[in-house]
Amino acid sequence: MFTDSPLHQRRRPLTEREISTIPWMALLAEHERERAIDDLRVTDAAAGEYVCRMGRPVTYWFGVVDGLLKMSSDNAQGQTMTFTGVPPGGWFGEGTALKREAYRYNIQALRKSMVAGLHVDTFHWLLDHSIGFNRFVMNQLNERLGQFIAAREIDRMNSPDVRVARSLASLFNPVLYPGMGAVLRITQQELAYLVGLSRQRVNEALTTLAAQGSIQIEYGGLRVLDLAALRSQVLIKPAG
Repeated sequence: MFTDSPLHQRRRPLTEREISTIPWMALLAEHERERAIDDLRVTDAAAGEYVCRMGRPVTYWFGVVDGLLKMSSDNAQGQTMTFTGVPPGGWFGEGTALKREAYRYNIQALRKSMVAGLHVDTFHWLLDHSIGFNRFVMNQLNERLGQFIAAREIDRMNSPDVRVARSLASLFNPVLYPGMGAVLRITQQELAYLVGLSRQRVNEALTTLAAQGSIQIEYGGLRVLDLAALRSQVLIKPAG
């Protein structure tokens, strides 16, 4: 959230309802909670807007209150690699905030999204004063490492069905995205952006996964019926 960007200019304090969606808030002592709430700001990002860009210095630790973001990076050849999507309840950028370094990835809104930001100075203050916050951040870092390793594996997979299944499973990580439940509000085009396939090919993969009983396609999204099957590396097409 750049200090000279429209996102930063549109920032405002959070409402009580928005604060209640933050997973780490309940881990803080009362004075720590007051410090965090006083510093937290939220802003609305339109579809296509960047929350942060590669090479820009870190200013905030971010979380998604509503919407869907995409985390990706670009190489010297102009190719884009998508690491993951970030659904509501997900907080990201703790590694960058810890080291106070420049971002090594882009974060872009795939749809209109509400994004919260905790200033990096307050982030470090909480690390210095809150054991609960420290544990939350350590768990985040551990899960994020596994997520990025999985993203590299997914990027090398030749099977579109497996790519879609594993990408969907990554959005249901209970540590990184607590409170997700069983339903993901996502369009096939948004999922196509995350997976790196055409919308038509994503549609075919979702149809296959639904036939296997792993998911149920609903209006405006999908319901996960068998998360273990999505996480498995080998998916068997139904006989027919």
